[in-house]
This record gives sequence, structure tokens and C-alpha cells, in this order.
Amino acid sequence: MGEPSLGTPQSEDRLDSWKEIAAYLKRDVTTVQRWEKREEMPVHRHVHDRMGSVYASRAELDAWTRSRNLPAGQANGNVALPTPPAPPPPPAKRTFLTRWSFALPLAAVVAVLAIGASLWLYKTEYFWRNPIADARFQTVTDFDGLEQAAAVSRDGHLVAFLSDRDGSTDVWVTQVGSGEFHNLTHGSAPGLANPSIRTLGFSPDGSLVTFWLRRPGGANGGDISVWAVPTLGGEPRPYLEGVAEFDWTRDGSRLAYHTPGPGDPLFVSDGNLRPESRPIFISSAGLHSHFPLWAPDTAFLYFVLGGLPDKLDIWRIRPAGGIPERITSHRGQVSYPVMLDRRTLLYLASGPDGSGPWLYSVDVERRIPHRLTPGLDRYTSLAASADGRRLVVTRATAHGTLWRLPIPDSPAVVSEATRIPLTTSNGASPRLGPNYLLYVSATGTGESIWKLASGTATELWSGQGAQVFGGPAIAPDGRNIAFSIRQHGQTLLYVMQADGTNARVVVDSLDLQGAPAWAPDGQSITSAADDHGVPHLFRVPMDGRSPSSFVREYSVDPAWAPDGRFLVYSGPDIGTTFSVKAVTAEAATRTLPPLTLTRGARHLAFLPGGQALVLLRGEIQHKNLWRIDLETGVQRQLTNLSPDFDIRDFDLSPDGREVVLERVQERSDVVLLDLPRP
Repeated sequence: MGEPSLGTPQSEDRLDSWKEIAAYLKRDVTTVQRWEKREEMPVHRHVHDRMGSVYASRAELDAWTRSRNLPAGQANGNVALPTPPAPPPPPAKRTFLTRWSFALPLAAVVAVLAIGASLWLYKTEYFWRNPIADARFQTVTDFDGLEQAAAVSRDGHLVAFLSDRDGSTDVWVTQVGSGEFHNLTHGSAPGLANPSIRTLGFSPDGSLVTFWLRRPGGANGGDISVWAVPTLGGEPRPYLEGVAEFDWTRDGSRLAYHTPGPGDPLFVSDGNLRPESRPIFISSAGLHSHFPLWAPDTAFLYFVLGGLPDKLDIWRIRPAGGIPERITSHRGQVSYPVMLDRRTLLYLASGPDGSGPWLYSVDVERRIPHRLTPGLDRYTSLAASADGRRLVVTRATAHGTLWRLPIPDSPAVVSEATRIPLTTSNGASPRLGPNYLLYVSATGTGESIWKLASGTATELWSGQGAQVFGGPAIAPDGRNIAFSIRQHGQTLLYVMQADGTNARVVVDSLDLQGAPAWAPDGQSITSAADDHGVPHLFRVPMDGRSPSSFVREYSVDPAWAPDGRFLVYSGPDIGTTFSVKAVTAEAATRTLPPLTLTRGARHLAFLPGGQALVLLRGEIQHKNLWRIDLETGVQRQLTNLSPDFDIRDFDLSPDGREVVLERVQERSDVVLLDLPRP
């Protein structure tokens, strides 16, 4: 019992302790104390306010019970207070926990799937949008012949390009929408074409058209410079002496350029050329660094790096130098990068099967390439205005035909070529065997090897998505044929009989490059293969043994002397030229007369006896056949072909009295793409 409060009368209505209150409500003391605290049950304290000294009124408790809508009952004159809603019974509690024990892992799985889906969408660029999807196409030129290397001024108002419209290849310029075209060089700058670099450009203010030029009579990369001619006409003059390519920042305050020396040294300056400057990057021996391009925010310099013509990709480097960072992974023909904004890079690249080049785009941070044009149109150049809203491209078609001509006995006689009729739509890489001609023909799905004998053409081999590179090689006895292909990202060396039977892979472990060549005894094939970024020659035995290294330095496109005592091969490109070297069958150096050739002339053929070579000599896009005596160095021109006769490949008959030529004729136009503003 609790103590009564002083001065407080006792009555039958009052309950004077927690024990009496609990007994009246038929609950334990702990429960009623909880109701008082949480449910506001009316309980009063005595004056000294000790926890145990409480009292309550039966009438107030009855009223509190009714206010909570709890049913009441009488028991011995007392109101029985039913228990307020009790906590959920144990079974209900177990159900609640069971549901959460299932829902929580499910929610975790859903969250993981959502994160995975987001990453997949990000990596596959599910929401990527073609940057030229809504572009307006407009043909600028409709000339007969070849337009190439198009450039656009920074404001997008002027377009310059190379064209052979007047006979020779010249620099032309037009104002967009005017329909007027102006020849700026009129034959004064021979040898302008070079598809491996950005040949044309504009000065930052658009007052000059700049062009790559190798000085007449120049025989090495040191004779290369950038010249300029006013857009309104005038005399060409030097612009950047000793420079092969360049790019200004958008505000014209900084200049990036590379020289034509070994490794294409890349420099950054404030606009002045200083001989004492140190390059920020030099590529490895045999590799090239072309198409320098400033990022819009000048944070990086982008450039094309790799081995010519089809082992290239886009890289970038900080203007202060450092380790380059790879952006694309085509390992193909890559050229003409431009930036629409800080992250959107457009460029030209060949497809995995060697077709193209096509127009590609990549986000430089995500680095997933997208081909932008699904058709068969090939693109040979690409440029952009400073705001990235106007693009100019050259769109081209090429057609290969085969021609034959006799080799005259007299130096004073120059023979005329005669076209060889083919049943296929095109022909390339001709090779002459005993009483037959081999050549490569391309379709929309791959390339095949054909044989023309006694006026009848027969397909010997074809491969879905295959590219035959370097040209086939005929064994000395004419019974077997070797050829290299690129298919599904792999290079393979095949050998088959001359009738196309028994085709088999003899090497699939080398990254082959260039053309194969049979050893004169027919027991092995010599071919170049990439080894740690540098191609050099390997011997591939026909008895099943593993290939072995033959020449350790940079070496491609071998040709054996008929007696097997030595072979000749091509060295690395320096600028636009390369040297021809020789080794004996034991890989010892053999001395040759100094011989430097222009890019695109790597195929060499021996005349019977092995004392003279037949080769291509001239400009990049116009060459003639020459004979070189390897003992005396005496040279004699064998053909005098017209300027529009572009020889890409050739071969000699076994008796050395006839030659077959691959002629390539291209037609192209300049096209504008106007992109809508965001």
C-alpha cells in the first residue's frame, strides 16, 4: 500500500497504489505503468512525488477506457478493462520477417541487375547517336577525273582540293555556293598528291591555302616543306620550311607540326620554328606519325601512328609530351582525324576486311568506334570547320584494270600498253607464270584469285571476308602458288597447286606483312612479319618445320635472284621514300648501287640472269617502269605512260620479255556535310 497524501481525503473511488490500479484493471503492474506512460492513462502523484506514491480514480479509469473504444464489463462491481491491442502474435511476426527475408535479397538482385544494365548500356553506347544523322549533303564538284585531299577554312566558307581537271594535279579553291572554281598552282607544283598525310590546309585567317610539297628533284625526306598560295591567286611561296604537316590551335596561338625525318618528330611551338627545339614525340623506326590535330580545348594533340599503309590507329599525347595514349584499335588504314567537339572524333578507316576507307566516329573517352556510312562509297579525305558544323569529304570510286606490254630491246623504243580483257569486274596484283596469268579480283564479300590461260578465266580460290595482300607468288617451276590473306582479324599464308587444288595453310602464327616470295629451290617461302612492332623477313620451310628469322632489320617485300645467291628487299619509309637493300642466302649484307624509291613502288622483279632489276620510279601517283643494272647502276626507262596511268603493281614474264601492269583509275567528288546546330 502506498502512503496517503497529507491533506487528501480518502474515498472508495480512489485506488492508492500501482498494485491496486493493476488489480482493478486486471493487469500486472508493469503493464499499467506502460499504459500510463504511453497511452496517457490517468494516474496522479502524491506531493512527495515518489514513483510508488500514486493514486487513480475508478471513474477516470472507466472514462479513459471508454475514450479508447474498449469494451468494459462488470466484475464484483468493478469495471473490467480489456487489454488494449496486443502486439502481433508470434506467427504473424514470423510471416513479417519471412517476407522481408525474401524481399531484401530480391531487392539486392534487382539493384545488381540495374547497375549491370546501366554499365552495359554505357559500354555499348546504347544511346549513342550518329553525329551526321541529320546532315545535309551537297556535292561541290562534278568534274571528270580525280578530286582529293579536300580542306575547309575555319569559318567554313572556302573549300580547297586537289584536282587533275586541267591535266596536271593542282590546288583548286572555291567559295561555298558560288559555283566558281579557281586553279591556284597551274602546274607549278608537281607531285602534290600524298594520301598518307593531310596535304592541304588553310592559314588561320583563311587568306592562304597551304599545301605539302616535295621540291622538284628532291630525293629524300629533307626536301619536303609546306608552301602556301593566296586564296585570291598569286605566286606560291614557302610557308613552313622543312615541315611535312601542321595544325594551329583554334585561337592561332600555338602550332603543332612534324618534320619528315625518321620517326616523324612531333613539335609544339608558339608559331615559330626553332631548330634547337626538342620534339615531344618520335615514333619507332619504320613507324609513322601523321595528321597532327589539336583538341578544341588544347588539352591533347591527336595523331595517326603506325606502319604504312594499313597498320595505323589514332593516338593522343599531352602538348608537353609524355606517353601517348591509344584511342582506336583498327590496325588498318586510318587517316584524316577531325574533332566536332571535345569528345567527338571523326576519321577515315578501313573495315576489318580491308575494305573502304569508310567514315567512322568515336567518343574519345568511351572509345567504341561506329561506322557512320553504311553504303559502298569510299572516302579519301575529311576536314572540318572550326565549329565542327561543316564537314568536307572526298567520295571516291576506284576501278582496277590489267594491261600488258612487251619490253623493248632498244633503249630508244618505248612500247604501248594493251588492255587485257577480263571476265571479272576488276583485276589487281597480276603475276605471270608459264603460259598463264594470275590476278586478284574483289567483290562485295571478299577477294578471290583467278587464273587466265588460253583466253579462259578460272577462279582458283576465294574466301568470305578475305583480303589477299601483297599479291600471289608463283613457284619457280610454276606448279605451286603462295599467297597471304587477312581474314577475321588473322593473317594466314596459303599454298595451293597451280590449278587451285590442295589449298592449305602453311603458317598461321605470324603477323604477315607485304608480299611472299618463293626461294629459287622451291623449298621455302620468304615473307615479312611483324615482330614487336617492326616487320622483318622470315623463312617458312615447306617441310612443316617452324618459321625462322632471316633478316633482323626492317625488311619487307623480298625478291630472290634467280640463282638464289641473294635477295633484295625494301627498307622503312623515310618521308615519302625508302631504300632498297640486299642480303645473301646466308643473311650477310650484299652491296647494291644506291637505290631510293618513292612510296608505292615496293614490288621488285629480277630479269633473267639476276643482273638487273625492273622497278617502278616516279611520283606517288604516277610512275613508270625502269631497268636498273645491279653491277653498274645504269638506269633505263622502259615505259612512258600518260599522267593518268597510275600503276599500282606489275610483274615480269619468266623470260623477261613481257610485263603486265595493274592500272587504277579513280573518280571522286568533293561533298559538303552541313550539320544542324544543337
